[in-house]
Amino acid sequence: MTSSDAAAAVIWLTGLSSAGKSTLGEYVLNSLRISGRKAEMLDGDVVRLQLWKDLLFSKKDRDENVRRLTILGELLARNGIITIISAISPYRAAREEARKRLPTFMEVYVNAPLDVCERRDIKGLYRNARAGGIHGFTGVDAPYEAPLQPDVECRTDLESIEESGEKILRYLRTHWSL
Repeated sequence: MTSSDAAAAVIWLTGLSSAGKSTLGEYVLNSLRISGRKAEMLDGDVVRLQLWKDLLFSKKDRDENVRRLTILGELLARNGIITIISAISPYRAAREEARKRLPTFMEVYVNAPLDVCERRDIKGLYRNARAGGIHGFTGVDAPYEAPLQPDVECRTDLESIEESGEKILRYLRTHWSL
């Protein structure tokens, strides 16, 4: 790809709740902006609360969430904005549809074991799900289909945010001449 294509990159961060997607996304976002790139981040939690409260957590709604995020990412990327999408996006098929639609799609598996995610969970979501207060919670009573061949895998239980973020930035420089 040419350097002009790099401006249209869509970086899709997928992983369990509390794996570090948003924190990692913010690191990459800030690094890109510091280097003079136009970049934005779409955080799945924020977008759900502010743009589409109509979606719940069924498989159909989760797939629709990914479809809508894909459309937003496509619009931003078409306008030269590097877009970071941070969303659990638990189903492989939905992420593959995003990959097909977005010509500069980069899948980043933000990988942390479930027990680590539960220890990090400041919102108490896992505890609530295990107590029966939340049904269909990814990783507890709903599946998470990990990427089989992500473009980058960040082991946030073993790497610092800086180490993981630099892996993403190195991929962008290597593959998209960023």
